[in-house]
Parts: sequence; structure tokens; C-alpha cells
Amino acid sequence: MDLIEIRGIRVFGRHGANPGERDVPQPFDVDVTLELDLAAARRSDALSDTVDYAAVHAVVTRIVRERSYALLERLGGEMLDALLTDARVRRAEVRIAKPGLLFGATPAVRVSAER
Repeated sequence: MDLIEIRGIRVFGRHGANPGERDVPQPFDVDVTLELDLAAARRSDALSDTVDYAAVHAVVTRIVRERSYALLERLGGEMLDALLTDARVRRAEVRIAKPGLLFGATPAVRVSAER
């Protein structure tokens, strides 16, 4: 199986379980890994035979910006659900980090799902 990775998506959103965390947008760093068969794209050189990176980026940024959750786990689950709507994607993994939250330490959650 082949992988598509999109790393370092920085987007601001309102997520957090502690008081005040959702008051103002804060940065979230997202990495996405998609597992799928890219044989057709390797032969054709056609965007229609693969996943459009810009579309993945748009889905991730829209979810972070427009929704609000207490837990990174839930935020990641919403991203996975959206990414798996493309039938070509057999497995998806999302890593979400919340930089600067813990006085220099960066908590991160990695969630995955497959068909």
C-alpha cells in the first residue's frame, strides 16, 4: 500500500477542555497520512487518480476553524470521518499537536481509522 502524507498544517481554532482554552483561537499543528493504492496515479499522471492534497488541506483546516471540541481525540475523529469519505482511502491517520500549551511541552494526539 502507498502513503500520502501532508505534514505541518498550521491552523487556528478553538478547542480545549480547560477554562479559557476556547475563548480565543490558538494554533494546532496537524499531520495527515493516507494509505491507498497509487498504482493508477503512477501510470496516468492524472490528479483524478489520486487524492488532491489541496482538498485534504481544506477539509482539515475547515474542521479546525469551524468546529469546537473539548478533546483533541474528538477533533481527530471528525477529521478521520471526513478523510475516509473518499473510497480510495483505506486507512487514515491524523496527528494533532497543541504547541505551547504546557509551558514549553507540546501535547499531541495521534488517531487512526481504517475501512
